[in-house]
Amino acid sequence: MSIGDMLAATVPMARTLNLEFLETSPEQAVVSLPDQGEYHNHVGGPHAGAMFTLGESASGAIVLAAFGDQLSRAVPLAVRAEIAYKKLAMGAVTATAKLGRPAAEVVAELDAGQRPEFPVTIEIRRADGAVTSEMQVVWTLRPNSKD
Repeated sequence: MSIGDMLAATVPMARTLNLEFLETSPEQAVVSLPDQGEYHNHVGGPHAGAMFTLGESASGAIVLAAFGDQLSRAVPLAVRAEIAYKKLAMGAVTATAKLGRPAAEVVAELDAGQRPEFPVTIEIRRADGAVTSEMQVVWTLRPNSKD
């Protein structure tokens, strides 16, 4: 099962919005939100909440791609998120997520018994390439309890 299939199966909101996972690798995740009238805002573009979900889902996809081999000992959790809406989004939009720290650094902190935090940056673009939103989600790998 691909990461996109797994997220669609386990995260109902991703499935509800019909998110399309176009690329999921440890270097980059690309997720698209199709143009769907039922998720529009008052000006006919994608609702801010749908765009936030798109960006957060892209960040989750890259986290799973980069740290999926750590799931037996830690659970990835979003710690905080911020989004800036830059330009009007109309039609389908696509989010591209990138890790803000090398995965090896994060795993080294986990190996040292720490609870690492790391940022994921996301750009959301409309079909003409214009950046409509910029987002950052800070994630952690919470070590599983040994009880």
